[in-house]
Amino acid sequence: MAATFGRRLRKGAASTAVAALALAALTASQAPGAAEARTGNTTGEPTAPAGDTPIDGGSPYYTDLPPLNSPVKPGGSPGTGGPAATGPAEAGIPATVLDAYKKAEARVAQSDPGCRLPWQLLAAIGKVESGHARGGAVDAEGTTLQRITGPQLNGNGFAKITDTDHGVFDGDTTHDRAVGPMQFIPSTWSQGGPDGTGWGADGNGDGKKDPNNIYDAALGAGRYLCANNRDLSVQSDLDKAVLGYNPSQDYLNRVMSWLAFYRKGTHEVPDGKGLLPVHRGGTGSGRDIAAGAGPTPGRTTHPGPRPGTGHGDGGKTTEPAPGSKPGDKPGGGTPGGKPGGGKPTTPPTGPGPSKPDPTKPPTTPPTKPPTKPAPVTALERLGAPDLTATAGEDFAEPVRVRAKNADGKPVAGVPVEFRLVGKTGARFAGKTDHVTVLTGADGIATAPKLSAGDQAGSFTVRATAVGRQVPPADVRATVKAKPAPEPKADALARTSDKELTAKAGTSFAEGVEVKATYQGKIAAGVAVTATMVTDDPKQPVENDKGPYFAGGGTGAATGGAAGAGKGTGTDADKAKPLRSLTLKTGADGLLKLPEIRTDGQTGTFLLRLTTADGAVLTVKLTVTA
Repeated sequence: MAATFGRRLRKGAASTAVAALALAALTASQAPGAAEARTGNTTGEPTAPAGDTPIDGGSPYYTDLPPLNSPVKPGGSPGTGGPAATGPAEAGIPATVLDAYKKAEARVAQSDPGCRLPWQLLAAIGKVESGHARGGAVDAEGTTLQRITGPQLNGNGFAKITDTDHGVFDGDTTHDRAVGPMQFIPSTWSQGGPDGTGWGADGNGDGKKDPNNIYDAALGAGRYLCANNRDLSVQSDLDKAVLGYNPSQDYLNRVMSWLAFYRKGTHEVPDGKGLLPVHRGGTGSGRDIAAGAGPTPGRTTHPGPRPGTGHGDGGKTTEPAPGSKPGDKPGGGTPGGKPGGGKPTTPPTGPGPSKPDPTKPPTTPPTKPPTKPAPVTALERLGAPDLTATAGEDFAEPVRVRAKNADGKPVAGVPVEFRLVGKTGARFAGKTDHVTVLTGADGIATAPKLSAGDQAGSFTVRATAVGRQVPPADVRATVKAKPAPEPKADALARTSDKELTAKAGTSFAEGVEVKATYQGKIAAGVAVTATMVTDDPKQPVENDKGPYFAGGGTGAATGGAAGAGKGTGTDADKAKPLRSLTLKTGADGLLKLPEIRTDGQTGTFLLRLTTADGAVLTVKLTVTA
């Protein structure tokens, strides 16, 4: 990864000392997973994923708003190709942080395509939560140069959450603190989520899940936002996701404002050169619980400074920056001063325009409603009308439909929901029974991979155009039961120890009977191949002379034919006697071979019996003159 990021860091990244000075001027919002409810949530229903708590905890956050003008100057481009846009400083995102947001979007698009997570949403939250990791103060791997930590959750003005990570993430071995650029509480990172395994993720492929790493934190936040099968292209789901991160209507407005701003265009700035936000606000409430007792608890936070009065830290603590004097307070001010009462040691960089009064709500809607697709009159089913898979496997063909208008032309951008109807254990990727996918430019929506599950039976995959009065398109799907495993035998033994001897031109008086077992138990219905072979101990092959079989054999339990020889010769076919055949054991595991005859050859010959599971039995046949 270091080589990958070297280009970005060489674009003018500040030295560690300069970046450290910038760190002291900033504050971090508090813990993901620390609050349960908060005034301002007007949805009337829980917004956090089931079994978890809000990720941000309703704690103080940066209240700076984006400028009113577009981030792209005349002649600039909001796209990724061509010269980089160079609009207002607020549109600049540190290179490594920007890369982490985009990689998280790509990863989530693969694992949960129906969520449609935009990287600009992660950027908006990252801006509000930590000022993009304090202006991009991260190393080549994306890990913050210093921990970004919230206040100690010791019950003194906040919730009491005793240590859950032994200080590994937050440096505190007595109580938890919110950590990292996306502000996760350690217990939420490691123990949250619907299955209790945590929202932590490995976004940079180093084998670790570190909330202090922007790649890991961005991916974890993205998966959290997509929980509960949310489709973030739907405004109500988008609102719920953001309110689940911090259940505050003001927080939602701030994030939506930055989301709309970033969607108009951004540009990359060197790590450590990002514009630092200054204003903080927001309050939260919660409850105390002991560490490890179920989902991460909420916590109570005291308000940060009133917007516009300074650069307070809302109760945040940080590790000292290199070169700072003993007693210096994070964020500036004098020793012993109250949080929020001092000035930052480093003023915000960049020429950004004057900030609007953060006490006033945004004067424009946070986001524009999505453009309504062209009218859809039909969903056309593509591919086979029926799908079949074996239990435990995946369906080979995905379910696809095409949205068409009245003229039969494809319609792009139509949300199509694929839902499994009927009793089935089949699931789409992500273990969900429904998913929403937008149609592409060709009007086609393709459902994610469908796993058959373990339950045999039939069900329907129903495709519907969300919010439109269009008949659904159904695809019949069938899951076949796994075929019964073939009987096995790992040992073969004769039922008699008598020597087998015959004169040339006659038959052996003593028949050959064998018993098959598997792990010491009778093996019924096992295929056994009997072959007259040469005496080459390394590579025996079918013999072309000596004893041969008279014809079909019998299983001891059936008394009749138990199988057919795989050779083409018969007793009447003197040119090519039958010297190899395959038969099956009876219900008692016994197999009696057909009569063995001799030609004019004398000497010692070998009969070799084998099973597919490696059992081998060699029987000696003696032919005298």
